[in-house]
Amino acid sequence: MRVLSITSRTVTLELNNTLPFYAKEEFEIYVNNAYYRNENRNVFTIFDLLPNTTYQIRINQEKKTIKTKQESVCLNVQDFNAIGDGISDDTVKIQAAISCCPKNGCVFIPKGVYLISAIFLKSDMTLYLSKDAKIIAKYDRFEFPVLPKEIGEYSFGTWEGSLVECFASSITAIGCKNVWILGEGEIDEQAHLGDWYKNHREKRIAWRGFGMYLKDCMNIEVVGIYIHNSPAWNIHPFFSNNLKFLNLRIENPLDMPTTDGLDPDCCENCLIAGCTFQVGDDCIAIKSGTYELAKKFKKASSNITIRNNYMMQGHGGVVFGSESSGGIQNVIVEQCIFKGTDRGLRIKTRRGRGRIGSIDSVYFNNIIMDEVKTPFVINMFYNMGPAGGHEEYVWTKKPQEVTELTPILGHFKFSNMKCTNISYAAGVFLGLPEAPIKGIEFENISFSYNSDCEEGYPVMIEHNFKLKNAGLYCLNVGKIYTKNVTFSKVIGNHIIIEEEEKENE
Repeated sequence: MRVLSITSRTVTLELNNTLPFYAKEEFEIYVNNAYYRNENRNVFTIFDLLPNTTYQIRINQEKKTIKTKQESVCLNVQDFNAIGDGISDDTVKIQAAISCCPKNGCVFIPKGVYLISAIFLKSDMTLYLSKDAKIIAKYDRFEFPVLPKEIGEYSFGTWEGSLVECFASSITAIGCKNVWILGEGEIDEQAHLGDWYKNHREKRIAWRGFGMYLKDCMNIEVVGIYIHNSPAWNIHPFFSNNLKFLNLRIENPLDMPTTDGLDPDCCENCLIAGCTFQVGDDCIAIKSGTYELAKKFKKASSNITIRNNYMMQGHGGVVFGSESSGGIQNVIVEQCIFKGTDRGLRIKTRRGRGRIGSIDSVYFNNIIMDEVKTPFVINMFYNMGPAGGHEEYVWTKKPQEVTELTPILGHFKFSNMKCTNISYAAGVFLGLPEAPIKGIEFENISFSYNSDCEEGYPVMIEHNFKLKNAGLYCLNVGKIYTKNVTFSKVIGNHIIIEEEEKENE
């Protein structure tokens, strides 16, 4: 087993195997020779450790010795008069503990229900939610501060890839480094109780906030927390680097729009491992801003590893875009399970996103997909989201002039995957005639279908089309390579090459 994280109060370990998400069989965990618990997942966390203490972790015959990090002090929020009854407003009390916390200190939230609006973290601290601690957010937008778009040269708020005014999130960190958000506790945003989901495309006072917002942060770890019911995306790291999200449980109502699970945006060096997702939109969506933001900052999302996660429901499992103008590079997705998502891989872009950065070097390996309607979607005609997508310039399949607004999609490799109970198609790949998808490679992949399903729309485009039990549908793909790829009960050809429209002479 390997160590993914050591904090002052937790250690997160990962079994060194190749099985997606789950271990071969349940195993026992011992801490200093004392039984801790049974586990069946590849990634697991041990909680409630003491700071600056050496522990021996044993699984079967394998042992790992670790030493937890030091803490300068532990501040219990109840010592700052936090009530924890779910009725009293504890925002200021918890914020007082955070403000008083010295470098490398811990703000400890014990058993109780703590009602807050937004709290703001600072550098060099731990926020620890004990197992029976629950933070609940107010659901009246008038209770939340607004993050301004910009003051001077510094930006604060964001919404769907642009710098704008947005409400602060329940957990907000701006310009912080060396922060640990840990524990077995719960953060319930309670957005379903307010008006956050009504007219969700309208700005009212400011744009909707997130469950957790990390802006311009570095060296951040979020471990073990159950977070759900957020006004918009549950966790949104923005212009942040060196991030770990481990063993999180992330949920949102399945019928609520734009409620993604975890969206790294213009971020580098990010590890997402051991997490479970069940949301009303995309489970993980990697972004890098709209064209105007990319032109200003030229910041890509890069070096992102997504491993041993379980995506239970959502529009897409691992998604790129649609705000991807800064580019998305070097993404590895492995040992994951996708169960019941509309799509597995989902790349969505369009004319207008531009070529400041490309989406390239994407690798999926050792993945199980079951009841995923369309396992692979790469769509360069995406018609939803900011700045619209319904005009002819976006949807036409006739070649357009290549300009600075023409997006670039590079190479994608998928290997060692089993896709079962497919509804619409094994994959749909729609490149632009003037900028085809450069290359797609499939190796050691099996596709089998749900013959009892209804036909449906595999992509989101103008002038859409339905499919049922189709193979790999390709339009404007430079190269497609297959090796040891099988199809069971497919209707029609394994690979369908669509002819592009030509300009009238």
